[in-house]
Amino acid sequence: MFLKIKNIPRVSWSSEKALNLKPRLSTFFFLCFGLSLFGIGEGLLLVSYTGASPWSVLAQGISLKVNLSIGIITFFISIFVISLWVFLSQKPGIGTILNAVIIAAMIDFCLKYVSTPESFILKMILAVLAVLLVGIGSGIYLVANLGPGPRDGLMTGLQKKTNLPIAAVRAFLEITVVSIGWYLGGTVGIGTILFAFGIGPAVALGLFIVGRIFS
Repeated sequence: MFLKIKNIPRVSWSSEKALNLKPRLSTFFFLCFGLSLFGIGEGLLLVSYTGASPWSVLAQGISLKVNLSIGIITFFISIFVISLWVFLSQKPGIGTILNAVIIAAMIDFCLKYVSTPESFILKMILAVLAVLLVGIGSGIYLVANLGPGPRDGLMTGLQKKTNLPIAAVRAFLEITVVSIGWYLGGTVGIGTILFAFGIGPAVALGLFIVGRIFS
C-alpha cells in the first residue's frame, strides 16, 4: 500500500509553510534528525564497499577530476540541483540549505570514522541498512515541511508535473544519475543497484511510517 503514496503527510510537528524562517523547535529537531539519518545512510553505503548510491557514484566520478572529498562534491552537486528547481516551480527553504550541509558532513564523517565490515554478508547487511536509513530519513525531513532537499525537491517537483507515484519518480532519477556517474568513472556495485531500485520504496515507506506514528 505504501508504494502508492503520492502526497507528503502532515503531522503535529509539520511546519505550516515550507518557507518558514522561524520553525518550532520540534520541527527543526526532526528536520535535522531526518537529514542526519539520510547522510549517515549515504555514508554507510560508501563504507560498505558494495557500491555507492547513484548520487555518490556521480560525486566519485567528479572526484576523479578534482581533489575534493566526496562530501564536499556532494554539497556542490546539491547546489547545482537546486538551480534546476526554477523549471519545476519549487522554492528552497531552511531544509533545503541544511540538506546540502548536513548530508555532506555526515558522508565525510562516516568515511573517516566508520570501518568497513570484513565479511561480504555483513557488508550487504550494512548496505541494506544504509538504504533504509536514507528512506526513513527522507520521510522524516520531508514531513517537517521546511523545504525539501535538493534531490527530493526535484523528485516532488517532477511528481507534481507527471502525477506518477513518488517511488517511480525517485527510481527514475536514481537510475539516470548513476548512469552519468558510471560514465564519469564512479564505482558501481551491488549496493548501487540495491539503492537505485530500493530507494523509491524506502522513501515511500519512510513517509508511510511517519504518517502512521504521528497522525
